[in-house]
Amino acid sequence: MITARAAATFEPVGRSVAGARAFVRDTLQGWGHGDIVDDAVVLTSELVTNAVVHAGTSADVLCLRTDGGVRISVADRYPEREIPLQHSGRTVVPPDREGGRGLLLCGALASLWGVEYTAAQKHVWFQLDLPERPAGTRSAGPALPVDALPATDGRVRVAVLQIDRGGCVTSWNDDARDLFGYDPEQVVGKPLTDFAAWPHTPGTGTGIAEALRLSRWEGSYGIRGADGRVVPVYASHLRVRDADGEASTVCLLVRDHERAILQSPQRTPAPDAAAQPEGRPSDPFEVFIGSPAPDDLDGLLQRTVERARDMLDGDAAYLLLATDDETELEVRASTGLPSARQRFARVPVEAGSGRYGSARMPAVHEDLGAVPGSVPLLSGTGMRSVVTVPLKVEGRLTGSLGVAAEAAGRYSNEEALRLQFAADRIALAVERARLTELERLRRGSLSFLVEASDLLAGTLDRDQTLALMAQMTVPTLATWCAVYTVADQTSEPELSYVLHEDEDRIDGLKTLLMKVDPPEPVPTPGARVWTAPTDAAHDAALRTSLRNLGLGGPARPGTAPGPSLATASAVGGETVVLPLVARNRVIGMLTLGKPSEEHFRQEILELAEDLSRRAALALDNARLYSERTAISQSLQRSLLPPELPEVPGVEVEVIYRAAGEGNEVGGDFYDLFPIRDGAYGFAIGDVCGTGPEAAAVTGLARHALRLLAREGFGGPAVLERLNAAILDEGARSRFLTLLYGELWPQHDGSAVLKVVCAGHPLPLRLRQDGTVEPAAEPQPLLGVMDDLELYEQTITLDPGDVLLCVTDGVTERREGTRMLGDDGLTDVLTTCTGLTAGAVAARVLRAVERFAAEPASDDMAILAMRVPEFPAG
Repeated sequence: MITARAAATFEPVGRSVAGARAFVRDTLQGWGHGDIVDDAVVLTSELVTNAVVHAGTSADVLCLRTDGGVRISVADRYPEREIPLQHSGRTVVPPDREGGRGLLLCGALASLWGVEYTAAQKHVWFQLDLPERPAGTRSAGPALPVDALPATDGRVRVAVLQIDRGGCVTSWNDDARDLFGYDPEQVVGKPLTDFAAWPHTPGTGTGIAEALRLSRWEGSYGIRGADGRVVPVYASHLRVRDADGEASTVCLLVRDHERAILQSPQRTPAPDAAAQPEGRPSDPFEVFIGSPAPDDLDGLLQRTVERARDMLDGDAAYLLLATDDETELEVRASTGLPSARQRFARVPVEAGSGRYGSARMPAVHEDLGAVPGSVPLLSGTGMRSVVTVPLKVEGRLTGSLGVAAEAAGRYSNEEALRLQFAADRIALAVERARLTELERLRRGSLSFLVEASDLLAGTLDRDQTLALMAQMTVPTLATWCAVYTVADQTSEPELSYVLHEDEDRIDGLKTLLMKVDPPEPVPTPGARVWTAPTDAAHDAALRTSLRNLGLGGPARPGTAPGPSLATASAVGGETVVLPLVARNRVIGMLTLGKPSEEHFRQEILELAEDLSRRAALALDNARLYSERTAISQSLQRSLLPPELPEVPGVEVEVIYRAAGEGNEVGGDFYDLFPIRDGAYGFAIGDVCGTGPEAAAVTGLARHALRLLAREGFGGPAVLERLNAAILDEGARSRFLTLLYGELWPQHDGSAVLKVVCAGHPLPLRLRQDGTVEPAAEPQPLLGVMDDLELYEQTITLDPGDVLLCVTDGVTERREGTRMLGDDGLTDVLTTCTGLTAGAVAARVLRAVERFAAEPASDDMAILAMRVPEFPAG
């Protein structure tokens, strides 16, 4: 006889399988047949999967209750007549095939089963007999010997307390008075915390006040009796509300050794003895997670959430792991949820608007719609009920596992206990895998930072430093990167470099960022979220799409939503800004972004923060180097004449080459200037050393020569006064070798020179016949002795003659132990007969450069003067 009937139809979509499982589970539990729910759900799931997934038709599920059992029928619109018979001698449906296992399971689990056909449908039905048990009981344990029963006192006392919303006692029964020694008037109106001795387990932050606010709770604590002694109790709390909507908690308490009276029995899956090898005990971890277990953390976590969802017949599941400081939980695996949006999202454990309050103990939320925001991770996902349990290792919180369903009221304390049992089995394995991954990440981060430091230290070029910063973050840390620089405290941030892992997106990304106000240059360390690029990208994509649909004004010719939508997708995820702080000043910002719906892991942000500190120092060093180079080059230019005057009847050519990297002022200098009508002064010198001190002597010498010469002093007097001025510099004074002369072009085409060579390489004179000879005698250098007695020598350059003056950077050009020297220079000059002054200087420079393969290590100055021959006719 049929005593109850329930039917439902499910569309041919994947979600229908979960809906069918929920329909059968709710129906059988409503009929009070929880003992056969698991088998019925498994068989229904397989048969509906065959119909809606493999056959691709809708499925009709019919549940019938009879006096002896339950019959469930699944009908589809694919009337295939092939029936897999287990004893026909051939296997029609392989057991490992995705589809077709439902009939084999029916044969294994059901009391009766069969297949019926019509012209349009196929009906597969199975029957499950009800277990024999006393009428009216939901579950019962076996009969036990008396000595195996839980022990109690002569009379069992159950203390019943009622606690109001403020945590104060409002009801205290007689058993409570007998157990703890207080009369009701002594405790009513007082907080329960005045009497409760809560066990502060290391790593457990939940107290008695928080436990009283949970909808259900079971556990142990103590009550301090009237005699001052603590009575250990086992408690069961239930949160209720009265007709006026006032919430209170009913607490049932027994002595701790009598906990069996209140404690809910744990339901654990029975091990399959047939599946275990002989002599090998069942491993609870392998029973839950499967064997072999995944080696990597992500694989282990993903397997865990899938098995947890299936175990509780949920629609979704997720697992969170605690951060290093255990103040936050991070989503590391999920199924049935928008994983791209939820992955690596974080929630605080103890406090805050997104507080994850149920992290440290099992919790059941029967209807999330009644308490919006109680589980922030499930907001907007359509889930209505959820059960969460903690993962703990040695009392320390390491994570949280949750299973959710779209229907309200799906879970109770019984499911929480089953899930907690599974969580306890896997907690140690998860923690071990987490620590292994953390160690691997730390090693990888250290290697990454060492390599980054080497690369950043290898350049002092600002543009190259910016490029390196971006290339090291993309794609290792982020999908795209933008670097802003700040010139000074009064300047606005400037977009200096943009990089995306897809080069085709760089231009669009740069255009977008140029339209967005740059982030504020805040010196506060750490990454902060910046939403402006994402908002701007979505607005631009929306406007473009509306224009192309004719809803936002006329579309501009040639426009399409593609680029805007692509840019919005590229920057649609989380964007963070890290300050670049060097020498207590913000010199820029490093901006990192993810594509749509992606978030950064905390470990990545911490690594990016370390990188930003190193990059900021490298960028500031590049800035300082550039400034120093610019100053040095400007100073060097100021120490050399801007242009040479034209000397009538004399060809003059000067070549100057500064050695080094351009950030030091050289000590070599030259000058050629008019003294008076028909008279010109020239000089070439070398100050000992480089840098600011040498530049000071160089500037002093150059300007003093011009001033004294124009005052009418002769060569010896000019150099003697310059020597005194150098010595007046004291500790800043430097040695100076100097060749100074005065030049008078003559009407007959020759030129008369008066020269003084103070410690400088001697000038060389090249005659027309190719002979080379020194044109002066050596005299003491400047900056050493107070009293100098210098003299000048007169030289007449005939037409075709050349006077060559160089600094020691030419004569001391080396390769190994070889040196060009005066003889080598003389040999080069001998080959210059008939050449112009410019050609002579160029040949000398070429000879110096070719003398050695290595670049010159000293400054060089070459001054060539030639009296041209008389023109023909």
